Amino acid sequence: MAEELALLASRLMGRIERTVVLVGLMGAGKSCVGRRLASRLGLSFVDADAEFETAAGCTISDYFARYGEAAFREGERKVIARLLDAAPVILATGGGAFVDPDTRARIKQTGISVWIRADLDLLLKRTVGRDHRPLLKQGDPREILGRLMDIRYPIYAEADITVDSSDEAPEATVARVMAGLIDYLESPQ
Repeated sequence: MAEELALLASRLMGRIERTVVLVGLMGAGKSCVGRRLASRLGLSFVDADAEFETAAGCTISDYFARYGEAAFREGERKVIARLLDAAPVILATGGGAFVDPDTRARIKQTGISVWIRADLDLLLKRTVGRDHRPLLKQGDPREILGRLMDIRYPIYAEADITVDSSDEAPEATVARVMAGLIDYLESPQ
């Protein structure tokens, strides 16, 4: 795996001229894969949720509780727009960011979107019991994630690249993302 990753990374070095935006549901592996991908490609990793919390001066859960989802989405839209205007990075977005039409259009114009797709059981395994997921606090996590998949997966499918995440080493998903980036960069746009 290490040799394969090194070969893929060498083919991408110096070719990433736009921010690579990782999209997908909570638990898909955007942050985990994003950190490893950034390291392999010599780019910075940025987590849009962490950037939002810094800008807001509180956690997303607290912001949700105080101001509601609509206010959070507006703030998230502004944070992502600012990040897309900066130098290319690997950017992990929150699960609902790409669903917002304005954010999605901005990502399509200025970034390369990668949907990290995962099945329901894997998402449940990775998210249940974590206290920082406000949407999962509103009922049965399986039902909530299933509903989110029904709504969001058709929208995530608009991403430039789709990569499946599985219950294997994160490096396997990183390799699939890098291969997808190579294919994307080498295909006529």
